[in-house]
Amino acid sequence: MKVTLGLLQHACGSGPAANLKKTLALAEKAAKRGAQIICTQELFRSQYFCQNEDHANFKLAESIPGPSTQAFQKLAKKYGVVIVASLFEKRAAGLYHNTAVIIDADGKLLGIYRKMHIPDDPLFYEKFYFTPGDTGFKAWQTKFGKIGVLVCWDQWYPEGARLTAMQGAEILFYPTAIGWHPGEKAEYGVNQHGAWETIQRSHAVANGCYVAAINRIGHETPIGGDGIEFWGQSFVAGTSGQILAKASVDQEEVMLVPIELDTVDVTRTHWPFLRDRRIDAYGDLTKRFSD
Repeated sequence: MKVTLGLLQHACGSGPAANLKKTLALAEKAAKRGAQIICTQELFRSQYFCQNEDHANFKLAESIPGPSTQAFQKLAKKYGVVIVASLFEKRAAGLYHNTAVIIDADGKLLGIYRKMHIPDDPLFYEKFYFTPGDTGFKAWQTKFGKIGVLVCWDQWYPEGARLTAMQGAEILFYPTAIGWHPGEKAEYGVNQHGAWETIQRSHAVANGCYVAAINRIGHETPIGGDGIEFWGQSFVAGTSGQILAKASVDQEEVMLVPIELDTVDVTRTHWPFLRDRRIDAYGDLTKRFSD
């Protein structure tokens, strides 16, 4: 079965309404050009607010279902496309998540995935805002294939990719917001980006599935700081980890990437990693550390 993926890579401005309008327009463009599964970048409705800890930023959150979810449902139904959209969810007073919604081609909300791994690093102060997800790792059968969704920091963990693939996911989507600290770019930039790309390509290899990573572009600078230079370079990896398509570092792009889902079965039977897993020997994975 041939399926065309649509990845939306772009910069984000300061206005949530304008960012939503722009992302909907790009999604519509992707649909008109033949995309069947469309995925946004992480937290597209705003600039990456986790660069600092500011209670005012909680006003950016919205309920799910809510206005953004409904707008994407309408678009999905109109064009008969599957949509994955990354949102800042207000679940209840004082309880917020970094959440992706999964919408089928008939406009139905199939479910949500709440980001499981929450970072706390310089300029990535997500623990201030997001409660760790409680949905677990999930896969959804859509009109155009069975997909799994994880979010940004999740992409560094093989356990998340494995558990999602074990539920039958043929494609793993990673909405992302990652980039360089400008002062570190010269020394560490190449290795940082290389590690990001390599770990996700390895998920494709280890699980015999497709991986799609969708990152933003632009240099976003909060008051009193150097900001983050987002490195773009959204990509799709094939079932052997090969790069099928990659976006630029700094250009807005609607990436259309055709894939062949039958390749998943071919790869998994020729490289039978799932068959040969020693599940009897992996108990210590549930420990923090084995002495």
